[in-house]
Amino acid sequence: MTDNSNDITQWQAHQKRLAALTKERKRILNLPAEQALDEILDHPQPNALVHSFAEEDFYFLIHDIGPEDSLDLIAMASPRQWEYILDIESWEKDRININAVTHWMDLLLTSDPTRFIHWAATEKPDLLEYYLFKTIEIIIRDHDQDPSDFDDDFITYDDIFYFKLPDDQSPDADGTSIKKVQKLFLSKMMKQLADTDHLFFQQTLLRAANVIPAESEEEAFHFRNVRLAEKGFLPFDEAVGVYQPISVDQLKKSKKSIKKQSEPDMIVPAPVHHTAMMDKKNTFSQALATITLEETLHQLQVEFAGVCNRLIAADQAAIHERKELKTVVKKACGYISIGLEYLSADNQPDVKKRLSEYIQTYPLIDLFRAGFGQVADLRQRAKKWQKEGWFSKNKLPLSFWDEKIVGVIGGLLITRPQCYQNNQDGELYRDFECMKDVEQAGSVLEEALAFDSLLSAMTINTKNLPDEHFITHKNLLLTLWARYHLKMTPELKPIPLNVFKPFYTDMWELQDPEMIKESKKTDFLKWLAVETNLPEDEISNSLGNPLEQLFDEIVDEYKMITADKLDPRYVRLFLLSKN
Repeated sequence: MTDNSNDITQWQAHQKRLAALTKERKRILNLPAEQALDEILDHPQPNALVHSFAEEDFYFLIHDIGPEDSLDLIAMASPRQWEYILDIESWEKDRININAVTHWMDLLLTSDPTRFIHWAATEKPDLLEYYLFKTIEIIIRDHDQDPSDFDDDFITYDDIFYFKLPDDQSPDADGTSIKKVQKLFLSKMMKQLADTDHLFFQQTLLRAANVIPAESEEEAFHFRNVRLAEKGFLPFDEAVGVYQPISVDQLKKSKKSIKKQSEPDMIVPAPVHHTAMMDKKNTFSQALATITLEETLHQLQVEFAGVCNRLIAADQAAIHERKELKTVVKKACGYISIGLEYLSADNQPDVKKRLSEYIQTYPLIDLFRAGFGQVADLRQRAKKWQKEGWFSKNKLPLSFWDEKIVGVIGGLLITRPQCYQNNQDGELYRDFECMKDVEQAGSVLEEALAFDSLLSAMTINTKNLPDEHFITHKNLLLTLWARYHLKMTPELKPIPLNVFKPFYTDMWELQDPEMIKESKKTDFLKWLAVETNLPEDEISNSLGNPLEQLFDEIVDEYKMITADKLDPRYVRLFLLSKN
């Protein structure tokens, strides 16, 4: 009974310490980088605090502070944090980047020389040997060989193993010498290695001289992928599966298990930055905010970080700073939110409760894929239309559809579709964030398809279009309509200004010169019906709002311009020429 009581007491104390460290960690990570560094160094238990950081959070923290200014933190980091840094920084796709290894090993050595040598000997001997094979020349002297046979550049500490450091005389393209950096690092490391454990130093050089580089690199790449896969960093060919759409039926077949309680020693630190960067207004973050059980929230945070990491791998993005991570977090939140909104579309009562259940029931990666599937469907329709549409068959460019449609369709057609917004800050595109974005893009695509279908029903010769004018679907229709009423030939040619002026004047209400006559709008619809041989109500049902918006656009652009002030150079909704 006493033993059980002690175990419970120890477990409670452990939980209390973990909770305190978690709270402190979250507070510190929300501080500016320099202040966060001071807070950690002044903490009563700085090592325990640093070890409690998720590897991703620690990585972003030292980048925010600056690696060279973070030596104290690097010295306190855990082996798993050191290994994570090298896993992220030392590779270019499936190849080891020797210059990056030099840079980061130099920082690790500088932060704590004794610990680095021990860590390299016990945790990273294969990497150390591969690195030495790539950077130094090694000779093992035979018993009857005269040392004078070796170049003066060779160094030895025991008259048996000789090594030659890289030549540091040849500068790189930027004027500096990577070889010089390597030489300085290797000089320090080899001396430290020999002084710490000379037998291990000799064994390392012996093995380094016999490395088979292709096999060594392939094996290192395999184990690195295994470690990173636990955090969502899959190899590219697997990571891109995050963009493989799934239906709601497929989603409902894949369920996960949320543990209500975990063993204290098995708890993986949840990355703080990923959830801290969420926009609190999106559907996913609101669903996450309803979770009250700490253990469940912890598992969802770890799972969400895994989704973000998989996106980084799929997009092959170089993410070193928090502000770069924010874009990834926004994309992950957006598509998960779209998946949740689509899943709950028919369940209006208790929506918050249902959303909370969904994120605890279905894998977040599958909710992302379900959300992305909504956009992928639009992309497929847009691609098919681009290939088979009337405008394409008539060899008209995508710009034929004017700014709004071109912007939306252009965003859908790229490999990773984006939402067109053209905001005041000059940002044309962003990732889809909610179902409303999908519906608006879908509405614009429907508009383009309806206009294209309408034009295909008309007899229009697009082979001799006027080169001096920028042709769009809007000025094409309006010009043909005007030419019809002016009893001109049904060709897409500019209308002389003096011929156009009476028609232009007659469009506007006499009592309100800033409004177009309703009779003109009705007449335009009747003309379309005649030209396409389609019922007016069918045209109105498919294009009623876009046609109304077309006349609103005429009002916005020309309501203050009388006929005598028209200049063909600045009129874009009708094709005009000088008299």
